[in-house]
Amino acid sequence: MPLLAIKKLTTQSPDFNQQLTQLLAWDETDDLDIQERVLAILADVRKNGDEAVINYTNRFDHRSISNANELELPKATLKAAWENLPADQAQALQTAAERIRAYAEHQKMQSWQYEEADGTVLGQKITPLDSVGLYVPGGKAAYPSSVLMNAIPAKVAGVADLIMVVPTPNGETNELVLAAAYIAGVDRVFSIGGAQAVAALAYGTATIPKVAKIVGPGNIYVATAKKLVFGQVGIDMIAGPSEILVICDGLTNPDWIAMDLFSQAEHDENAQSILLSDDADFLAAVEASIHKLLPTMERADIIRASLSTRGALIHVANLDEAAEVANSIAPEHLELSVANPESLCEKIRHAGAIFMGRYTAEALGDYCAGPNHVLPTSSTARFSSPLGVYDFQKRTSLINCSESGADKLGKIASILARGESLTAHARSAEYRIK
Repeated sequence: MPLLAIKKLTTQSPDFNQQLTQLLAWDETDDLDIQERVLAILADVRKNGDEAVINYTNRFDHRSISNANELELPKATLKAAWENLPADQAQALQTAAERIRAYAEHQKMQSWQYEEADGTVLGQKITPLDSVGLYVPGGKAAYPSSVLMNAIPAKVAGVADLIMVVPTPNGETNELVLAAAYIAGVDRVFSIGGAQAVAALAYGTATIPKVAKIVGPGNIYVATAKKLVFGQVGIDMIAGPSEILVICDGLTNPDWIAMDLFSQAEHDENAQSILLSDDADFLAAVEASIHKLLPTMERADIIRASLSTRGALIHVANLDEAAEVANSIAPEHLELSVANPESLCEKIRHAGAIFMGRYTAEALGDYCAGPNHVLPTSSTARFSSPLGVYDFQKRTSLINCSESGADKLGKIASILARGESLTAHARSAEYRIK
């Protein structure tokens, strides 16, 4: 088995910042060839609707659909998938769904308003999006957890029409995915995928309803399509490779930490797993665990490629410095495997999700802890947040001026509007001045 050479860095190196920048670098350059293909698919679906969707579905998913009605999976199919699950899978899925829903309930924004002394009322009205499209990968990459994480917050927000699209290569469905759709409250499911599914959701066809927002992960064609329809519809985010950053004080079992690094590295060769510690001997122990455990992993080749190209073991002077490095990285997942995670957490400003303490494996967050596993990647945690109920709600400002308020505000607006040479604005306000 080929050897794994994981990078070893130290903050004491004079060019550490440059080395860290190179380690984090991720080439997100658009592939113009893919973009042109996706643009052609979007234009075709926009013009030809169901016919185009059927043609691409038959071509890419090796199916033989002749009628658009065949694209929709009946509710009975989803229910049967749920009812036929093995008991342990059904229980796990149900418990995860309940925990995700309980957490999401705490995120709901509420409408509010207040009244000023002159009777003017100002406020904010919260309403759910009318409709949302949920893209779910199909075939080998089947993720029921992704269904729960995207669908449940939408339903908690009050979205009336939740439309799921999932490709079914060769007509094959994933029972766990369909069961997850059933218990999460998905309203309709269409067996389509790729850029054509994104186009159908963005523009609508005779069979597939147009939605207000599209969420959910997909391959490069799906991600490119989401970029290109943004503005026509809302999107959640364009996610990069999965990431984990672990800060450890050297007192956690090194096998645990090695496996935590593996848990993200196994996603794909571009995933990034980094360990920070102030204990050089511990870094060496984790490296030994990596070499020991890697041959036991089913996805060993992917893990090896990921750790070799984008992984790192970084020696820091102390945990305060580790927090500084973590804030610079702004990771998707951050484990604080230390004696006092609460104290260290106070120093963290940028992270998608923080897993606190030695017993909190990041994998728990992927499936069943409760918080959403759709998180900002590629350092976007500096300005982005996890997917949540608030992503499926809209805020509308409310202004209700009393006669007295219109008089007072009208004078202010008039002065400012005339200062901008917008006379109609000024006169509109002036009509209400006593």
